[in-house]
Amino acid sequence: MSGRPEILFPLFSDLETLQGVGPKTATHFAQMGIEKPRDLIFTLPHSGIDRQRRESIRDVAAPAVVTVTVTVGRHIPPPSRGRPYRVEVTDAKTTFQLVFFHAHSDYIQKILPTGQQRIVSGRVEIFDSVAQMVHPDHVLRIKDASEIPDFEPVYPLTSGVSLKLMTKAVDAARKRIAPLEEWIDPAQKSKAKWPDWDQAIAAAHTPKSNADFAPGAPARERLAYDEFFAHQLTLALARAVERRGKGHASLASGKMQSKVLAALPYQATGAQERAISEIATDMAKPLRMNRLLQGDVGSGKTLVALMSLLVAVEAGGQGVMMAPTEILARQHLAGLQPLAEAAGVVLELLTGRDKGAERTAKLSALKSGDIQILVGTHAVFQKDVEFQDLRLAIVDEQHRFGVRQRLELSAKGMQADVLVMTATPIPRSLSLAQYGDMDISVLDEKPPGRKPIKTAMVSTTRISEVVEHMRKAIAEGRQAYWVCPLVEESEVVDMVAAQERFKTLRAALGEGVVGLVHGQMPPAEKDAAMQRFNAGETKVLVATTVIEVGVDVPNATIMVIERAESFGLAQLHQLRGRVGRGSEQSTCLLMYQAPLSETASQRLEIMRETEDGFVIAEEDLAMRGAGDLIGTAQSGLPRFRIADIESQAALMAIAQSDARKLLAEDAELTSARGKAARILLWLMEQDKAIRLISVG
Repeated sequence: MSGRPEILFPLFSDLETLQGVGPKTATHFAQMGIEKPRDLIFTLPHSGIDRQRRESIRDVAAPAVVTVTVTVGRHIPPPSRGRPYRVEVTDAKTTFQLVFFHAHSDYIQKILPTGQQRIVSGRVEIFDSVAQMVHPDHVLRIKDASEIPDFEPVYPLTSGVSLKLMTKAVDAARKRIAPLEEWIDPAQKSKAKWPDWDQAIAAAHTPKSNADFAPGAPARERLAYDEFFAHQLTLALARAVERRGKGHASLASGKMQSKVLAALPYQATGAQERAISEIATDMAKPLRMNRLLQGDVGSGKTLVALMSLLVAVEAGGQGVMMAPTEILARQHLAGLQPLAEAAGVVLELLTGRDKGAERTAKLSALKSGDIQILVGTHAVFQKDVEFQDLRLAIVDEQHRFGVRQRLELSAKGMQADVLVMTATPIPRSLSLAQYGDMDISVLDEKPPGRKPIKTAMVSTTRISEVVEHMRKAIAEGRQAYWVCPLVEESEVVDMVAAQERFKTLRAALGEGVVGLVHGQMPPAEKDAAMQRFNAGETKVLVATTVIEVGVDVPNATIMVIERAESFGLAQLHQLRGRVGRGSEQSTCLLMYQAPLSETASQRLEIMRETEDGFVIAEEDLAMRGAGDLIGTAQSGLPRFRIADIESQAALMAIAQSDARKLLAEDAELTSARGKAARILLWLMEQDKAIRLISVG
């Protein structure tokens, strides 16, 4: 697939090639992310102004926009500096005033000569019982009346870009559009009653009423679908590349799995059984698995992970489980070890700490196949780490393992199946956008025996009571977390706050009882502090949010979150999930500083009402919007100009199945519709997809 198709050249030229756009205007447009004609045609109006002709301003209830024919009467120049210039005009029923501030009188006399007729359009307001129109939007001669549309679209603007300028630029860009061959499945298009692409662009820019701004209006919906479809096509191509070339199917005998299930003190949940069977089915196929396992805090992902690793071992191969940090790798090891022993499987840990002879011994055992399951950090990616026969790689994902890293894993020649685990429940719409190249398994039930966590809200004025409550719990042998507030995104300020809290708690509870971890500590110190808490040597751990990910101390039953209103819902949910891991009743105290803003109090209320991470994620999405929810900068979440992930999740799902279907029928995109889809990818600037096709 060589360069950009010629039919799109006019849309990708410089903005300055458009009539009326000079270098200065172009820099103003650039601030809005508009750099070429293509960006203008995808910048749709967000509202409209009714400019239908009226007989008189009396036909509308002021304040309102009105368009009328008037006869120009007398001019009233300002009586003193800083006062407005006024012109009396009369329509079919009444007389009113046009008002201009900082006006040049000769200019106004030129556009509004006394005795002549003009069409004026603008906002009429009543001021001191006189009707007036301040700075009319339009003043035209009768013969130029057609320049004002009945319904005028309003575009997003920035300083230096007026509505007039924007409208002109969009019109100039639209003249460059050529009809394109259709990339949408004909059945889908006729079912949804969508117009052709060029007609959809034209309709979206010339709305007839407010109904045309609805996301479900045919022209807008079609253009939103095009964005989703291009994005999902990119993900589907990545999926096709990721799935190609797996050597062999991994068939499980089920012997080891049944040993583990027999050793469990509880019954696996229906959700766990479903996920285990989906994974085993994928692994048995000759295509590479690329699956996301999404589970809420405490939904039992570890068991599913182990069962999946056992499929690899039972099929005569090896498995690897990667964690983002050493603490988490050690925790995975602790969770998996007893179960692996029940199955009679050799499990080892490899981290950056392994040095010298010990490391060498592990590497040779790995290469000879003596180690069947390896748990480790990113150290398992190093050059000298070789497996005898790697069948499954499990990545414990903390949003730091995107599509790019998933592709790197395959580039390393590891033709293994890939399972990505995430403990962050993601609303369906976002998981489609972010993980559209993957198949998804969801754990939405909690294993039996977990007590619900009591969640309460406490004002910061009652901090001494909270410390007392803690003293009692410690005397009973419990442990507690104390999470310090997030301060303006500055880790240094966070650290100071944490150190202060550490000092006051140490003074209240005694030496050696309280530990501290924060983002500014060297990793080894952080690990050591966590180990002491893990081992029960310290009873209270004061921390900035470094502890939200995967820390598992069953004896910890109290979570205090200071200034809880400064955290997002998903973060609060993750933090709360650090307690309630043993059989004891656990408590989470949300400490807030009054007065609470409305959204903050809404967030804390939701936390008090539900422990279901998926409900919380949906609420979070509704409150904050997609970009904020996962921090667009690092999420790999595309920025759509027209489509809206939240309200159009169903459309995204259709786009995903359409994209996968098109590639299943036409992997190289060489059919007529495939070629049209290539043009769409260029139009939507999906360069990555274009590279994937040319590689293919």
